[in-house]
Amino acid sequence: MLITMQSIWNGLDWSALLSVVMGVIPALICITLHELSHGAVAYMLGDDTAKRAGRLTLNPIRHIDWFGLVMMVICHFGWAKPVPVNMYNFKNPKRGMAVTALAGPVSNIIIAVVFLFVYGLVYRPLYTGGAAARAVLEMILTTAYLSLALAIFNFIPISPLDGSKVLFSFLSDSAYEKLMRYERYGMIVLIILVATGATSGVLSTVTGWVYDRLFFVAQFAYDLVNP
Repeated sequence: MLITMQSIWNGLDWSALLSVVMGVIPALICITLHELSHGAVAYMLGDDTAKRAGRLTLNPIRHIDWFGLVMMVICHFGWAKPVPVNMYNFKNPKRGMAVTALAGPVSNIIIAVVFLFVYGLVYRPLYTGGAAARAVLEMILTTAYLSLALAIFNFIPISPLDGSKVLFSFLSDSAYEKLMRYERYGMIVLIILVATGATSGVLSTVTGWVYDRLFFVAQFAYDLVNP
C-alpha cells in the first residue's frame, strides 16, 4: 500500500497543479472584490439586500458561480454569482442601479493598477529569488490581467452584465422595466457567446491593448525602487 501511494505521489504532475492554482487564486481575488464592490456601493446608496444575503464578505465561496469561475480560468473571461440588489431601495432607482453596476468593473480596473504597481515593486527580488518566488511574481501579473479582463467583459451591454445596467439607465422608465424583465434570457446568450468563443478574439484584443497602456504603472513602480 505504501509503495502504491508513493508511486501515485511521485507520478503527480505538480506543474499542472501549480498552473491551476495560479489561475484559480487570481480569479477568486478578482471575482470576490468585484462582487463585494457591487454590494458595498448598493449598501451605501441605501439598499441592504446584499448585506442581508451575506454577500458583503471577502469569503470567495459566497460569490462563486462555478461555471463562470472555470470560464475565467480557462478563457480569461467569466463571471460570479450576481449580488442581489433591490433597485427600489435607491432614491433614484435607475441611477442607483447604474452606479452599483459600474462599481464592479471600476474596482477591477483599480485592482489591475494596484497589482501592476506591486509587480513593479517586487519584480527584481522575486525574479531572482528562485522558482517559487517567480511563480508568485507570475501570479501577481496574472491577477492584474484577469482583473482587467473581467472589467472589460462586464462592460458588454448584455444582461445581466454591468454594462447593460449602465446603458439601460439612459432609457425611459417604461423601456427600462421592459428590458429588465428579459434580463435572465441575456444570461443564456452570454453563456453561448463565451462557450463558443464568439467574442473571445475581440475581448482579448481589447484587454491586451488596455493592459499594454497600463503597464507603465509597473515600470514606474520598478523605477521607484531601482533608481
